[in-house]
Amino acid sequence: MSSAAEELADRKARRTSWLLSAPALFVLFFAASGPLIIILVYSFLTKGKYGNVDWVFSLDAWIGILYSRDIFDGTYKLADAHLLIFWRSLKLSLYTTLFAFVVGFPTAWYIATRSQRMRTILLFLITIPFWTNLLVRTFAVNQIIRNEGVLNTFLMWTGAISEPIQIIYTDFAVFMGMTYVYLPLMVLPLYATIDRFDMRLLEAGYDLYASRWQVLRNIVLPIVKPGIIAGSILVFIPSLGAYVTPRILGGGRNMMIGNFIELQFGAGRNWPLGAALSVTLLIAVAAALFVYIRYANRDNGHG
Repeated sequence: MSSAAEELADRKARRTSWLLSAPALFVLFFAASGPLIIILVYSFLTKGKYGNVDWVFSLDAWIGILYSRDIFDGTYKLADAHLLIFWRSLKLSLYTTLFAFVVGFPTAWYIATRSQRMRTILLFLITIPFWTNLLVRTFAVNQIIRNEGVLNTFLMWTGAISEPIQIIYTDFAVFMGMTYVYLPLMVLPLYATIDRFDMRLLEAGYDLYASRWQVLRNIVLPIVKPGIIAGSILVFIPSLGAYVTPRILGGGRNMMIGNFIELQFGAGRNWPLGAALSVTLLIAVAAALFVYIRYANRDNGHG
């Protein structure tokens, strides 16, 4: 076959592949990228006087993420309320990820070191919460920690306290709820990594007179690090954008970024600011994923 015929066949094959992939690309663009582009465009528009959006280019929404304008003299100052919400979201997400690892690692290790039949049962128990709607699970936590809930009722019945402990509608309540909701997302990646762990490495470490801490730090953690990173990403990202759990357990006073965004699109009627906050959250999530990919590729030797 001549080179011209080969080139023609190659062009035909590429054209055929593009035509076959066109439906998927169409759906991907309009179902995923399309809404994101709309949100991005809205973030550069102007808030209308009556809650609508004026199609006038403006950077006020992006400035409003960190600064608020005085209604009298038009000067800008740091938006303390916004910064508090950002800090609370980041802090609670990090705390949730850390505590989920502290609880999830020994849990995953215990499951991975049981018999095959017991592992199946324990994994089944870990995945049971996924069978229930997130809203139902969050309300279950609410019924436990509220002032008239199971926990306070039991403590008052035993005489440990004389009046209910205020747990609900606090940052601690949000932290507890998110840890409960996202803990399986930490356990499962850790279990998948530990399940492939060669236990003979532990025996080798002990034969070389390493302590338990040295074995954990120098042998176990470096090998299971991909599972730790994957579990941390799976917990941190949904925690950062959580809406249902902070709304129910934190009330209106303990908002996170997800609740703040919903407020702008709802009662606040400030769609450009809500869009700018949404894009900011998306950038933060993308940055976290980029860090994970970098670490994963470096560990696999492809970075």
